[in-house]
Amino acid sequence: MSEAVSRRSAMWLIGAAGAVGAVLGAGGCVAAVPPGSGVRKGPPAAPAPGPGPGGAAKIDGLLERLTLDEKTALLHGGPDPAPLGQAGYLPGVPRLGIPALRLADGPAGVSVAKPATALPAPVLLASAFDPALAREYGRVVGREGRALGQDVMLAPMANLIRTPYAGRNFETFAEDPRLTADLVGAMVRGIQDEGVIATVKHFALNNQERGRDTIDVIAAEQTLHETELRGFEAAVAAGAGAVMGAYNKVNGVYACENKPLLDEVLRGSWGFDGWVVSDWDASHSTVAAIGAGLDMEMPGGTHFGRPLREAVHGGSVPQSSVDHAVRRILTTLDRFGLLAARPPARPPRDAAAGARFARKVATAGAVLLRNEHGTLPLAGAAARSIAVIGPTGQVPFVGGGGSSHVVPDGAAAPLTAIRRRADSGSTVRYALGEDLYGRPLPPALLTPPAELDDRSVDAGRGWSHEGEFRLAADDEWTLLVHYTGVRPAVRLDGEELFPVREGAAEYFAGGLLGSAPDGMAVRRRTLALKAGTHRLAVDAQGGAKGQRFRLRHVTKATRAADVAEAVRTAKAARSVVLFAYEDATEGSDRTSLALPGGQAALIEAVAAANPRTTVVLNTSSSTTMPWLPRTGAVLQMYYPGQEGAGATADILFGDVDPGGRLTQTFPADEQETPVGGDPLRYPGVGGRQEYAEGVHVGHRWYDARHVPPLFPFGHGLSYTTWHYEDLAVRPERGGLRVEFTVRNTGRRKGTEVAQVYLGPSPELKLDQPVRALAGYRRLTLAPGRAERVTVDVDARALSSWDPEQHAWVVGSGRREVFAGRSSRELPLKAKAVVRSG
Repeated sequence: MSEAVSRRSAMWLIGAAGAVGAVLGAGGCVAAVPPGSGVRKGPPAAPAPGPGPGGAAKIDGLLERLTLDEKTALLHGGPDPAPLGQAGYLPGVPRLGIPALRLADGPAGVSVAKPATALPAPVLLASAFDPALAREYGRVVGREGRALGQDVMLAPMANLIRTPYAGRNFETFAEDPRLTADLVGAMVRGIQDEGVIATVKHFALNNQERGRDTIDVIAAEQTLHETELRGFEAAVAAGAGAVMGAYNKVNGVYACENKPLLDEVLRGSWGFDGWVVSDWDASHSTVAAIGAGLDMEMPGGTHFGRPLREAVHGGSVPQSSVDHAVRRILTTLDRFGLLAARPPARPPRDAAAGARFARKVATAGAVLLRNEHGTLPLAGAAARSIAVIGPTGQVPFVGGGGSSHVVPDGAAAPLTAIRRRADSGSTVRYALGEDLYGRPLPPALLTPPAELDDRSVDAGRGWSHEGEFRLAADDEWTLLVHYTGVRPAVRLDGEELFPVREGAAEYFAGGLLGSAPDGMAVRRRTLALKAGTHRLAVDAQGGAKGQRFRLRHVTKATRAADVAEAVRTAKAARSVVLFAYEDATEGSDRTSLALPGGQAALIEAVAAANPRTTVVLNTSSSTTMPWLPRTGAVLQMYYPGQEGAGATADILFGDVDPGGRLTQTFPADEQETPVGGDPLRYPGVGGRQEYAEGVHVGHRWYDARHVPPLFPFGHGLSYTTWHYEDLAVRPERGGLRVEFTVRNTGRRKGTEVAQVYLGPSPELKLDQPVRALAGYRRLTLAPGRAERVTVDVDARALSSWDPEQHAWVVGSGRREVFAGRSSRELPLKAKAVVRSG
């Protein structure tokens, strides 16, 4: 990359040099705009309570009374004497009335030991294109966090969906910087409306799991400001109390000790006055980290405990640096009333209200990708004979794996919800289609024989067995171990099948595949086995509490039998609803964009048997679909939360119009993505990664390269039809006001997301997107009704980041404005002249 962020590039953002005007059409008029109103250093910070009366003096007094040991104890995590299953704990200073803090993960609900509302994944929330809904989502997270004993929520995640392979794409919102910024800001406000401190994460460029601890991400200054930093800037503007530093390096320096990011951009340019906390074990130093602006180390005090005290005593860290960090923490606590003599009472948890909201979000974000020949909604004869196929039709897929995992109050299976919603005279059949958890190994398989399907090992005892089995022909097996304690060692032909994985991958095994329906942990391994004799050895330890385990397998023959059963079931039904899955998790990236296992072959076989097949996708991100032409419909539900079964049934039967739209492009070919075919872009080469796509992230890259996607950003079908007309644009408030009419031309009520895109400035000599999302509006209309839609395009949307000036500059000249249903379906177009000076 020719430009890398530096101290110089992290200067204060400055306003535009001139005014902005616009002219539309030959007969348009020019409007003068007051100088300085075009571009600000960022949106104004949300009103937020500061220190109460005398708050600054109170904090000064606390700093004077705190000892160095007490100060440093406020700068790092420690063991919780009464843990609630949360991620982190900060001991307080009881003698001075400084409370302890509990910090819980919360991107999709409160992640603690007790049940909480398991909300739909943030990517599904984002698909609604509704900041008001995102704020309500944040309120649910904040309210339940308070009710469950938490003070700080480690949410939202503001990183962009840069690569479809990233394992945590379901935890964040979108590939588009504007949409991400809107939703991040709204969720922060919602969490903090309830008196809980929001922690926006992971600052910055933590856009993949592979190599996340060490990868050095190289991004140019313009790329940083126009893409990844937008969501974090919005969080600061919304008043976020805390920011979490990322694991990775940014332009050569670890994020948690990166002064250009933490001090110059975050605090200097944006005016952030909360605290910066490391991701768990993401800090690498003492002197450099606190000097750069890291305030809190989690989960322990490896660098900010004794080493920090010694650095102060030795003179390598000034006392003032410690005081600044403590002041930021105390000021934030005071802002949220946590230093009051009587802190706000915690509310009771309302599980029923949480469940209702979870269902509302799941239906709002459902994206109908394909619907041929009226396959959906299910009605009439099509609703009276239904085949439900797929493992996630019977086992609810609530959420992804990793730190966002939530223990739900309960979750129904889609099969149950479909049977409940279908008419009393309807027939709903079920077929597994693909076996996720394996069949028992026959006891006589091994010589000597052994029962391996349900074995108990007492505490302090061990059990082992070794035997041989013979295959008459080559085969492909998936071997699975289910266990309740220490994972048993399983060796096949001398190779350990389930070794300890590196880093987070050992602990995070997915939201679906990592545990069996009865709660036992699961690991699996697929192998090509040659004909002949094989040796299998199992060694299990009971540990302190004892354990149960079972060894199971899937073979070519059992796979074929499952598919054959699914085909028979499909043929016997009028309609098919086939649930497909892809289980993503923190700690690992995807290795393919195809559906895992034998699901592609299953869909092909079932759809060939019954063309009225709807595929429901419970997947984390974009998916390639070679089987698409055979299907009748495809419904994208991502990870729909605890109420996903009922929400899916609502959409399938047409009780709710599918109002979700894609927040990420689905590629037709996994080599044709913004990072496809270039290992330097992803996953990196030699520990270094370059964001060579520049400002062309997501849909912008497809437009710049003229690459046809499978489904474009913003795409989503409705059960009704829509017409756009009468586009008009005029200058307004330092930007543009875009107006057009949207009409429901169908025969039923529907929900639409009208989108506005902006073309590049011909006079700005900077790299610019072919089209950038400038605004959007979600609306619901009765049949035959029309609404005049207004979308304001602000000055920021008209501007680009100039790395020479280190500022936003207005893109003047004749620019195109588009309106329509997606980034590739834009029937309305006008031109506007934007002037600065």
